Amino acid sequence: MTKYLLKRLLHGLFSIIIVVGIVMVLIYSLLDKMQIFSLDSQYNRLQNNNKVTYRYSQWEKYGYLDYVSYQDYLYELTYAGEITEEERSTAVGIGRTPALDTDVAKKYIEKFTDYYESQGYTVKRLDAVMATPKKVADGGQAALFAYKDTPLIVRAWKYFTGLFTFDNIHAVQEDVGERGIEFTWFDPAYGGEKFSPAIMANGTKHRYLLYFDGTFPFIHQNLVTLNLGTSYSVNKGTDVFKTMTNSQGSHVLSQVTFPTGFTEMSADNLHTATYVSGSREANKINSDRFDTDYTSVDLVRNGFSKMGYSFIIGIIAVVIAYLLGVPLGIIMARKKDKLIDKLGTIYIVFIIAVPSLAYIFLFKSIGGSAGLPTAFDIEKPTTLMYILPIVSLALPSIANLMKWIRRYMIDQMNSDYVKFARSGGLNEGEIFSKHILKNAIIPIVHGIPGSVLAALTGAIITERVYVVPGAGNLLTEAINKYDNGVIVGVTLFYAVLSVISIILGDLFMALVDPRISFSNKAR
Repeated sequence: MTKYLLKRLLHGLFSIIIVVGIVMVLIYSLLDKMQIFSLDSQYNRLQNNNKVTYRYSQWEKYGYLDYVSYQDYLYELTYAGEITEEERSTAVGIGRTPALDTDVAKKYIEKFTDYYESQGYTVKRLDAVMATPKKVADGGQAALFAYKDTPLIVRAWKYFTGLFTFDNIHAVQEDVGERGIEFTWFDPAYGGEKFSPAIMANGTKHRYLLYFDGTFPFIHQNLVTLNLGTSYSVNKGTDVFKTMTNSQGSHVLSQVTFPTGFTEMSADNLHTATYVSGSREANKINSDRFDTDYTSVDLVRNGFSKMGYSFIIGIIAVVIAYLLGVPLGIIMARKKDKLIDKLGTIYIVFIIAVPSLAYIFLFKSIGGSAGLPTAFDIEKPTTLMYILPIVSLALPSIANLMKWIRRYMIDQMNSDYVKFARSGGLNEGEIFSKHILKNAIIPIVHGIPGSVLAALTGAIITERVYVVPGAGNLLTEAINKYDNGVIVGVTLFYAVLSVISIILGDLFMALVDPRISFSNKAR
């Protein structure tokens, strides 16, 4: 068993790397990188040289290249102590053309050019764009920068090696006083009066490393962070995993006791506090509430996360599908060519023949006429708004299960061992329960983990039609907005779930069929 699991995991890991690599090739090599600006309103407002420098800086954020401006280079020299602040302020101002550079600027421009060209960068200088002979046009200031395309193999290596971040007491570089980890039985986030164990730290990125609260899965940790990539348009500046798991909807106010003892009605979730250097001094609101620079917090909302909505709808649809599809398939097999079998076949053919989008809109129209909500409203959630998406997901799954369980059972009914069982004197009920059903159900069991895990990813078409704020809509939204980070991150997430579902399916088959063994030993 252990050897099998290890082999499966290694094969699965290799498959995941290949899939993500192919997606990266499609995104970063075959698609025009100018497309990422098609929905960027800020880019469309910029003019002349400012537009060019913004373009390169954004390409760096999207992972296309490494970009260094001349100003950043001078700041690095100043930080390293190689030049003084006075020298930097003198050298930073480049002329409208190279001929108008000061002697100090020429010296450092030459150093900048020589250094980055020796590192394989392309150095680009943009002369000032003039509106009149004496006036620089809007956004036309002279610019100097260096850039180098990022090889795909390097991009993939950085992505996979940066998937997990382990928080530690040396994560914050600034002086934060005494660094360490503290365990408490009474969480300060609840005013120190409620029995709630927590592990807190100083010097880490997150204030809380482990804590308990009243939301599923009730125990939470920030020690290990999964980094699927940063979104730049779908949910700007937020990691893909957080985009999928953070709650949505309106803010939920509650009585919050801040670290300084200040109490007010607030939506701040103190358990999510992260370190922001200088945030207390820069903001009086922070200084009144926090005693350290752990001031950046998420807000408590009344809705589920994208993954939460997808999972709730998906898992209920899966349960309904198996509760109805398997028994109906069994009845169709036992009543082969009878009325119920013919009616079931008509239903199966209808679901297969009609495009999914067509019958989803049909159910939406029928449901709307019956007074059911046809779109999600996370601001005013009701139980009724789940009905139509669940029905739309369950009905095709029911048909699929009916089709396969009927086929498997009929195949088993015509097998030689069934004929021998009849000749041995067993009645049809015993043959059905002890032999046919037991063997026919094995392939169906294999698909259960995949169906459950697929609920996490959501249903793309169904969620778009019913405006469900779930994970299924995330990938299509990212593709439409050319959000490369989300595309790669969601692909990785789907690939991992696929591998897990295959392994769990094999294990489930071994549980229901003793003939299946993961051992290489001869039986």
